[in-house]
Amino acid sequence: MDWALVTGACSGIGLELARGLAKRGHPLVLVSNREKELAEAAASLRAAHGVEVHAVVMDLARAEAGPELYAEAKARGVEVGVLVNNAGILHFGEVAEMPGAKVNAMLQLHAVTPTMLARLFGAEMRERRRGQILIVSSISAFRPYPGIAIYSASKRYLFDFADALRHELLPWGVNVTCLAPGAVATGLYDSRVDVNLAKKTGVMVEAAFVADRALTGLFEGRALVVPGFGAKLLGLLMQLAPGWVVGVLRRRTGLLPMPPPG
Repeated sequence: MDWALVTGACSGIGLELARGLAKRGHPLVLVSNREKELAEAAASLRAAHGVEVHAVVMDLARAEAGPELYAEAKARGVEVGVLVNNAGILHFGEVAEMPGAKVNAMLQLHAVTPTMLARLFGAEMRERRRGQILIVSSISAFRPYPGIAIYSASKRYLFDFADALRHELLPWGVNVTCLAPGAVATGLYDSRVDVNLAKKTGVMVEAAFVADRALTGLFEGRALVVPGFGAKLLGLLMQLAPGWVVGVLRRRTGLLPMPPPG
């Protein structure tokens, strides 16, 4: 089986994607900047599925991360046949108040590094005339919203990039699938969200459900996977909603500061 490289692989959707790939027999390269959690995930997957697992501790929110990870895979003698660009972060807040370091990290992690990995590993897949690339976007790409302006814009970039890259690589036997989940019960959300309540009401789904749908769609060669009826419905409503609705929600929710009257 082809080697699969998964970024952001020690928790949430990334870990479940790695688990699903291991169940299918793929040896793994797991990448994260969280050393302890990554080592635990690698050991668990080796023990449960009997596949070879390399754990690479690396901060992917840097301009040089993509080439460095590619070089690391080559140094380990790994030929990647399944690339999963999953790593992501979410910082909630207005752009004007967000520290520059957080802005830069989100753009590097969501846009620059996935692009470079797809370019480097995609070129090898193109040469071999086979391969799979999964790019994790979000339904937030369908409608930008105040408070997640950088997150949603960067996820829109991934959505568009995956679509164009798919058309470039398909004639060469390489499939590109975009995963656009709705709210998922992972550590991405902070104390602003009651995860248990969201799961009970169906607003959020489990990461394992998302990963299962994503891998099924990937190996079936689908262009886009939006897991769950709720996410599909919300994604459609987000695309159809006029701009003034966003303004009303911004004023009424109280999640973001408003200037004092007068």
